[in-house]
Amino acid sequence: MQREYSLARLAGRWIRSLALAAVAGSALGVAQAASDQPLKLGSTAAFMPVLEVAAAEAAKQGVAVELVEFSDWKTPNVTLAQGDIDANYYQHIPFLTNANKEGGFDLKPVAPGVINNIGLYSKKYRSLDELPVGAKVAIAGDAVNGARGLQLLEKAGLIKLKPGTGFETTVADIVENPKQIRIIELEAVQLARALDDVDLAQGMPHYLKLAGTIDPESALIFDGQDRKIYAIQFVTRPEGQNDERLRRFIKVYQSSPVVRAALDRTQGKLYTPGWEE
Repeated sequence: MQREYSLARLAGRWIRSLALAAVAGSALGVAQAASDQPLKLGSTAAFMPVLEVAAAEAAKQGVAVELVEFSDWKTPNVTLAQGDIDANYYQHIPFLTNANKEGGFDLKPVAPGVINNIGLYSKKYRSLDELPVGAKVAIAGDAVNGARGLQLLEKAGLIKLKPGTGFETTVADIVENPKQIRIIELEAVQLARALDDVDLAQGMPHYLKLAGTIDPESALIFDGQDRKIYAIQFVTRPEGQNDERLRRFIKVYQSSPVVRAALDRTQGKLYTPGWEE
């Protein structure tokens, strides 16, 4: 009886070992299958021309990339959190921090891309001094980019803000407004089209170039290129941070001379490589 029991126990262990091996093999197969799939990377129109160049360069190195274009700044994070894409590239850290808080996401930055300047633009005036009392000024309506626009208005001497609010600044933090400018908050992607309707507008050169509404280099004032916190980030879910496809694509984006030439061609001098800061 003892021998029979031992044989039965050994047989059970053998069966369990086979089962565990099968599970491990299955998991390995799933991981391998995932790595064989194209990297799905979401972005917005302004970033697509350079990402398309980077995807073509990555393909030469065996990394397949499927680009997914979005027309707004909310859906890319929702889609990523739901697992329908593997990563996105369109936002900086303050925007991501706010999106995680508002959406209940746990999205993670993986590596920086470019730092884009923003500026104040006008089709009606050639200098900030010409701006009349009561001028209509458009800035981004989202919490973070709106704060950046307000800080730029302060740099231009048009308003004074309560100190210490940083990228959480809102219109409620304006403590001085000597020209009584009327601030209009719009969705950031609409700012490029608003220049005909306002006296001054916050603008992002890459979107202005895409829209063709004004020369992106004609800003009356820029916010500077040393704002590393505003570097556009490659973002993914926690489990995707070590995705080899994403890591290899980022390396191509950051190091390929062909990609750098595309950045220079599309953005001129109005960007800084965030990974070199």
